[in-house]
Amino acid sequence: MTGISEILVLILLISGILILPRMLKPQPTTDPKEKLARLSQKKRAAIVASALYPIAVALVIKPWEGPVLKFAVIGLVPVIIAWSVYWVVTAPKK
Repeated sequence: MTGISEILVLILLISGILILPRMLKPQPTTDPKEKLARLSQKKRAAIVASALYPIAVALVIKPWEGPVLKFAVIGLVPVIIAWSVYWVVTAPKK
């Protein structure tokens, strides 16, 4: 039985090496500086706010002293929900 499983593993590896690269097209490379240049002022402000809000909440609630769940609900969940809503709203329409 081990001979059959070894042959199947070899077939899987060979097909993965030969067939998968042909099925998947390489993504065009873009310069990271171009991506940063495309960020609007509102997006940059939202990114900064989503970083500063949990820090400010952490300084007020002090989760290192105990109320970690309270910090997660008040400090992290709103940021996650806001970015999730943004992601859904800005999805390309088909």
